[in-house]
Amino acid sequence: MAYEHLGDGALDYDPCRYGMSKLLFRGPRKVLSNPYVVLVGGTEIYGRYVEDPLPEILESLIDRPVVNLGCVNAGADLMAHDDTIIGLCRGAAVTVLQITGAQSTSNGFYKVHPRRNDRFLKATDRLDALYGDMDFTEFHFTRHLLSQLAYRSPEKFLVVKQELKRAWVSQMRVVMDKIEGPIVLLWMSDRRPEDQCDDWSLRDPLFVDRAMLDEVADQSAELVEVVATQDEIEAGYDRMVYTQFEEPAAREMLGPVVQEAAASALINVLRSLI
Repeated sequence: MAYEHLGDGALDYDPCRYGMSKLLFRGPRKVLSNPYVVLVGGTEIYGRYVEDPLPEILESLIDRPVVNLGCVNAGADLMAHDDTIIGLCRGAAVTVLQITGAQSTSNGFYKVHPRRNDRFLKATDRLDALYGDMDFTEFHFTRHLLSQLAYRSPEKFLVVKQELKRAWVSQMRVVMDKIEGPIVLLWMSDRRPEDQCDDWSLRDPLFVDRAMLDEVADQSAELVEVVATQDEIEAGYDRMVYTQFEEPAAREMLGPVVQEAAASALINVLRSLI
């Protein structure tokens, strides 16, 4: 089935900077008058291919500045190590922290790029020892690496996956400890935390499950769960803005209908905390 999209060009994300961060965030740049709200996370918070992303929807509902600190393909590593992100979160009345996938966190088996957390940098000695003569120089992205590790040896991959889960919990705790103020955890996915979490066709958060959420939820004020249906995802296709070249990536997004559902799920929680 073919879907239309708005316009013939790529969406203008009005990129901007905050503080000393090397990252370009989605604009418009906000004047940080108190109390303001910060949304931190990956591609869905950034709002790729969506004209009115979640932060903008929320800002219109609460009439307070809402800062979009989503970064494409970000994971917990980026959030933990960017001082500007942490500083803006500490100054906020509330931080909404999106749950991102465990594949995007450095761990005992491999390291990810400090800003593009979907990029595989290098294997550790532990991974070399576990997988013997496997050549890791051909891999550039974490999902490609992990899919091949699982294909090569499902038994050994169970060890890798357990380490990813451990590292994710540890890094999320670091992020939340640094933020200090009220945190709302946001689950946005096409599955529930209880559902199968290692299907490569699923959107993020890859490998994150209910037990992992329970381990970090005690540091938050609230956990908001938004589980998208396929109908909701498909209903958003004709409202997305992308070029023909960007279409395959756009179809991997949850889309504007799900972003609106997330805003509805968050609004009363935010009002109670501001």
